[in-house]
Amino acid sequence: MAEKKSKEGRTYYLGTGRRKTAVARVRICEGSGTIEINGRSVEDYFPEEKDRALVYGPLLVTDQRNRVDVYVNVRGGGVSGQAGAVSQGIARALKTMFSPPDEQKRYQFHNTVLVRSYVDEQKLRERAKALPSRMPSAEKAKISGDGVMTTEEQGPSGMIRRLRDSGYLTRDARMKERKKYGKRGARRGPQFSKR
Repeated sequence: MAEKKSKEGRTYYLGTGRRKTAVARVRICEGSGTIEINGRSVEDYFPEEKDRALVYGPLLVTDQRNRVDVYVNVRGGGVSGQAGAVSQGIARALKTMFSPPDEQKRYQFHNTVLVRSYVDEQKLRERAKALPSRMPSAEKAKISGDGVMTTEEQGPSGMIRRLRDSGYLTRDARMKERKKYGKRGARRGPQFSKR
């Protein structure tokens, strides 16, 4: 009988990504940089370079390419939609990994710990009330746009900010438009005949 790899005592950070009709469920844990999609390697699952670049994007932005293992289950859609879903799922799992403990919900199964993103609406409202309405000019001067990471951007909130600024956390809402009655497609009308 084949031996199963023991993944005992690991902490997995969960994220879900969606694109078109594809849905990706992502688990991230600390490791050596292995990426497995539906039990296959990335190079095997996504033969095109543009799709692989989309999958690697969030990991490269946060410098986690060789530090975390990624396990993905993806269903539905085509190749491009699945690559987009995996990209968003990895970004959301990384966001969960770098978020403070009060924004995480932990579940324990035997020796495995699953961590999911959790937002307490009441705490969020209180935090928004406590923030000043305008940022002082001294703090604006600290923010640099020259591409060099400041000490503030190196922390966990800086990682989340870099993911958001790169667009990996935003859901791409473009979907296939439905067919309408009296038309051949979504907008294409019937062919006109003069006689």
